[in-house]
Amino acid sequence: MQSYILVLYYSKYGSTKQMAHLIANGIEAAGMSVKIRTVPQLAMVVTEAQPSVPAEGDLYCTLDDLAHCSGLALGSPTRFGNMASEMKYFWDQTTSLWLNGALHGKPACVFTASGSMHGGQESTLLTMLPPLFHHGMMILGLPNSIAALSNTKTGGTPYGASHVSGPRHDQELSQDEKILCEAMGKRLAEVALKLS
Repeated sequence: MQSYILVLYYSKYGSTKQMAHLIANGIEAAGMSVKIRTVPQLAMVVTEAQPSVPAEGDLYCTLDDLAHCSGLALGSPTRFGNMASEMKYFWDQTTSLWLNGALHGKPACVFTASGSMHGGQESTLLTMLPPLFHHGMMILGLPNSIAALSNTKTGGTPYGASHVSGPRHDQELSQDEKILCEAMGKRLAEVALKLS
């Protein structure tokens, strides 16, 4: 089986999805294959089962996709300083992988988007880390050697790439945000290659 980095995200308005694809570009630029996956939207009342393959867009992530990856980039929009419930629900289903140590020693990073500059980006990134620590993953951030991290007037943190989408979620990613997404993907792939 060819080794790959898994880019796993949930996106409601499209910003986190766009970031996921930029991170994937960075991974491929570093010479690794990538799988981009998402998770289904949750409904308060389940009236019928979601199809296992979405009608459009990226495929839903399976536990096998996660178990066999060489590294992980995990992304979620900010929900009151926390990851979206859709992503939390996915991680709540990963006990079988935890029991057999499927993710031990694999590198991981996190990314997010929020509607406002102070919308809880950093705390959201931090809320995505505990499941990764419990799974024995090695966490990567963004170093200050990437100039865009110090120059950004929009998103971007040492904890991971981020984007400010605006109150109507209509602000495009800034050039610095794009650079940080691609740099994070490249860094993740380089570490995964060194570990393999």
